[in-house]
Amino acid sequence: MKLLKLFVGALLFVSTTTIASAETRITYKSAKSTSSYYQMAVEIAEAMKQGSSGDIIVTVEESQGSVQNVMEAIGRTNNYVFTTPPVLIKLARGGKAMFKDKTNPRFDDVKALFPIPSLTMHFVMSESSGVTDFAGMEGKTILIGKGSFGAKEGAKYLTLFGLEGKVTLAEVELSNAVSALKNGQIDGFVTAGSFPAPNVIEAAASAGAKVVSLNDEQVKASKRTRLVIPAGTYAGQKEDIITTSLPVVAFTTTDMDDETAYNLTKTYWENKKALGTAAKWWNGVSLDMLSNILTDIHPGAKRYYSEVGASLADHH
Repeated sequence: MKLLKLFVGALLFVSTTTIASAETRITYKSAKSTSSYYQMAVEIAEAMKQGSSGDIIVTVEESQGSVQNVMEAIGRTNNYVFTTPPVLIKLARGGKAMFKDKTNPRFDDVKALFPIPSLTMHFVMSESSGVTDFAGMEGKTILIGKGSFGAKEGAKYLTLFGLEGKVTLAEVELSNAVSALKNGQIDGFVTAGSFPAPNVIEAAASAGAKVVSLNDEQVKASKRTRLVIPAGTYAGQKEDIITTSLPVVAFTTTDMDDETAYNLTKTYWENKKALGTAAKWWNGVSLDMLSNILTDIHPGAKRYYSEVGASLADHH
């Protein structure tokens, strides 16, 4: 009897250690908890758990932004995953811009996994304004907000397209943009987020607002990535909208082993349809967006891309 108990105990020990070793834990550093990117991180964590039958457990961490995420790669070990625009990895490796005097050999260990929804520029104009292009914004009241990527980018475009000093910038919080548009306080607003953006959905559905398209010259002048918002994305949108975007990618480091990177990448893409059913912004992500990655991809992720025949640039 004693021997049987020992045997059963040994079996239980073996089975529990097998279960424990089968579970892969990932730390996913995202964005501010109020942002759409934090919500996406939570959706990814759920998709990973479901798609791997509980083998991949993702813990989401709040962050103050992409620069912090990149800097934390210096001290983080194990399965650290973080999101950032690909250009920041190049800047970090070169010790440029916000990474001046902050170079670290650890930045060379950063490897890409997969793209997530891009930060997409929306120039939203009210129906009553009658504005259909940038030239038409002259003399109008526009809300661009403060401090965010969208606000900086919006101000840049107004200057680039000859509207500096020719539009009135509204002193209204971006969170009040839709109500300000509906009551005629402003003619339009600028916002950056994954499409379809909740505030743009509301503005289009409740106030007939329209998103202004950029022409090819304007896209080129912006030095950003061209992005198409398909017709029908927003209420009353009969044609594709051409705009610009800042790609965002999930990265890890060489601390993550190839098998984990492979399983993570595979599970992500195989569950993207389910992600898109729950939140439409995932539908804008495709394998074509791998071209937005400016540095090397993790070997484990590359194995998956090779299996599905995805096209990769030479530097990957």
